[in-house]
Amino acid sequence: MKNLPAKIVGSVVSTKERGATAVEYGIMVALIAAVIITVVTLLGGNLSTMFANVNQQI
Repeated sequence: MKNLPAKIVGSVVSTKERGATAVEYGIMVALIAAVIITVVTLLGGNLSTMFANVNQQI
C-alpha cells in the first residue's frame, strides 16, 4: 500500500507526457502541411506555364 501514491503519481505524469507528445506531433504535422501547401502554390504557377508552353508547341 505504500507504493500506491507513487503509482498514481507515475500514471498521471506518464499521461501528461503522452499528451505533450501528441501536441508536438500535431505541431509537426501542421508545419509539414504548411510547407507542402507553400511548395505546391509556388510550383503550381510554373507547372501551369510549362504545360501551356507544351500545349502551344503541339
